[in-house]
Amino acid sequence: MKESLLDIICCPLDKHDLELEVEDREDGEVLEGTLTCTDCGETYPIEDGIPNLLPPDMREEAPA
Repeated sequence: MKESLLDIICCPLDKHDLELEVEDREDGEVLEGTLTCTDCGETYPIEDGIPNLLPPDMREEAPA
């Protein structure tokens, strides 16, 4: 995910801004991390460079 994407995406629940926390970055792209809503505090994972912006009740957790 390119960090510039933060300019156009927002929290799907309340439409507020998202704050980025990077865990792994390569060639200027975020590969692993978390997006957190600045208002409601909901978190959205970034895995393999893809942000999962589905609401929490619609996410399917992979088995451990």
